[in-house]
Amino acid sequence: MPSAALSGVRVLDLSRVLAAPLAAQMLGDLGAEVIKVERPGAGDEARDYGPPFLKDRDGEPTRDAAFYLSANRNKKSITVDLAKPEGQEIIRALARKSDVVLENFKTGTLAKYGLDYQSLKQVNPRLIYCSVTGFGQTGPLAQKPGYDGVFQAMSGLMSATGHPDGAPGGGPLKIGISMVDILTSHYATSAILSALYHRDVHGGGGQYIDMALLDCGLASLSHYAMNYLVSGVLPPRRGNGGFGGVPSQSFRCADRDIFLVAGNDAQFARFCGAIERPDLCADARFSSTRARIENRDELLLILDKEMVRRTAAEWLDRLDAADVPASPVNNLQDALAHPQVQHRDMLQTVDHPVAGDLHLLRNPIKLSETPIGEATAPPVVGQHTTEILQSLGFDEAKILALRHSRAV
Repeated sequence: MPSAALSGVRVLDLSRVLAAPLAAQMLGDLGAEVIKVERPGAGDEARDYGPPFLKDRDGEPTRDAAFYLSANRNKKSITVDLAKPEGQEIIRALARKSDVVLENFKTGTLAKYGLDYQSLKQVNPRLIYCSVTGFGQTGPLAQKPGYDGVFQAMSGLMSATGHPDGAPGGGPLKIGISMVDILTSHYATSAILSALYHRDVHGGGGQYIDMALLDCGLASLSHYAMNYLVSGVLPPRRGNGGFGGVPSQSFRCADRDIFLVAGNDAQFARFCGAIERPDLCADARFSSTRARIENRDELLLILDKEMVRRTAAEWLDRLDAADVPASPVNNLQDALAHPQVQHRDMLQTVDHPVAGDLHLLRNPIKLSETPIGEATAPPVVGQHTTEILQSLGFDEAKILALRHSRAV
């Protein structure tokens, strides 16, 4: 059963690729009905972002990339040509019965079709309309396109990631996944839920939400940005180290890397005991959190030499016994096989109409009274077109005419 948290909320998802579809997926996970609108024939362009591509029951590749599957569970798919008047009328009919519209078209595009917020609020004043764009709806770059990597670079996120200048492999580094897209999806979800609460609890009306990937990338810098705002000094990159207490980073052991954090004085004392170096706690350079941060480089040179003496498993046993937070640096296979991850039930299997059993990550939100249930599989292109049109009152002849005109 789907979650009851957002039961009765209908989301009209006009978006493609990643940031906005992820936000719509989150709302679907929480129980909203999500109707995904795709181009007839082609569908969401993320379907082509492969390999790898999903395989059907016979082991043959389908047209759906894994990239698309990551952002479109718990949705129904209808195909609509927004450039055709008949298609625009379908969108208006859906908007009339929806609570939320999500779109990520280039600024001004949907206004040409009469499907922008100002137009759709005329048919539904209670509509929450969320636009996700690269640079937002205003400003000198509002018309420019952009993708995650561009915003990792422009926001300063890349400058915070990577090894220090002068170190082997030093320099700014893009985060491996599309982190700005993912962060933007969470900001957008929070904004939509806030707008729904304002409307339904405080008696407000609909409203417009302007989300920009650049804004979200910059906001994600959090304490890293605050360090600069307080000091006026550009913070250095720490590589695999953190910006809080020291040590807080990865270390090379005899066989592989581990990551550990001894972020306060008590943890550092236990850590020193675990590595058989109690003298470090007595050293004035390392005897307090502030001193360790100020003398970070000196301490890390000592610890690098200590940690390489034993295997990762040996160190992890010692650190666990000393109650010092630590983990092996896992790859994805390691992470999914971890007993804690398996206990938390972070994988689920759904029935895909073409592939059969399909493994998906599970939403990590765990609600006691409105739990997130089993997902429905990401839909194939236009899978629910007839069903959705019938729900709008379109009869068989009208649907056939729409298909003949390629409006759907």
